[in-house]
Amino acid sequence: MTPRTALPQLHGVLVLDKPSGPTSTACLTAIKRLGQKKIGHAGTLDPLAAGVLVVLLGEATKLASYIMEGEKTYLGQLRLGLSTDTYDIQGAVTAEAAWDHIAPAELAEAISAWTREESQEVPPYSAAKHQGKPLYALARQGLAAPVKHKKISVFDAQAVAIDLPSATFRVRVSAGVYIRSLVHSLGKRLGCGAALTALTREASRPFDLTQAHGLDDILAAPETLPERIIPIGQALPHWVTIALPADTAALVRQGVRVRAGASVAPGGCALLTDNAGQPLALAKVEETEGTLRWAILRGLFGDPQPARRGGQTVPERTTTPNHGG
Repeated sequence: MTPRTALPQLHGVLVLDKPSGPTSTACLTAIKRLGQKKIGHAGTLDPLAAGVLVVLLGEATKLASYIMEGEKTYLGQLRLGLSTDTYDIQGAVTAEAAWDHIAPAELAEAISAWTREESQEVPPYSAAKHQGKPLYALARQGLAAPVKHKKISVFDAQAVAIDLPSATFRVRVSAGVYIRSLVHSLGKRLGCGAALTALTREASRPFDLTQAHGLDDILAAPETLPERIIPIGQALPHWVTIALPADTAALVRQGVRVRAGASVAPGGCALLTDNAGQPLALAKVEETEGTLRWAILRGLFGDPQPARRGGQTVPERTTTPNHGG
């Protein structure tokens, strides 16, 4: 359902509870039709997968790389005895094998062993690119592409329930890990093949399902979208928030590297705001000529431009910390 009058462009984070079935792009397109022309995401989900899809609206699209890097938690299901070309149940079956020689304890150990994996094979049906073309496009055309591997980190992996030939598991991983590749590699190690049959992203740090809103609920009552948005100032709760006095905030808007004070150590990052809580920039403390200053990583609500004051030195300002996460 599209409102008679499109909503104004919103700025912030929408934690979407993506349903299984549609692509992430289709979900974003549905929200875009609600007047949200400037829209992005912090990591897509495969069509099979459900759960946390972090949607970025307006100026929050500038936060993508900083939110996307957060670890992810998934609840998944797998089935032994078959392999598919996509590594999940939606693909074409490429092989079947007996699984009845596998004991529940052996399967549980194989799941736990994911924590020892440091790299994984990128699925042939994925958005990873070869010579500028996504692998899934090459695969659909029957064209060969080199097998790609990527470094990964699996922080925790546990079997939740086992009912052979199926199992439910929970896994916490670094950004960019393909869960279906973990399942595929497990099947290869056990010698019987395995495919992912269901997947829910429970968390994409710093957001989780308790904050998520259903797509159908949003489309049925689009006028409620503004109240579902997490403001930019609250979108990075794991970052320190620094409130600046008015004169210093004005300098930051111009791109001036103002003094950082001692509230954040060199190399530390923070979200800079004005005294009203309006986000100004993401910044990092750097030492310049013996003085700690805020180097702007990303300007918010309009990228700051370098200040020009006839070659005069800009007066130094010291920032004061506000309560932050």
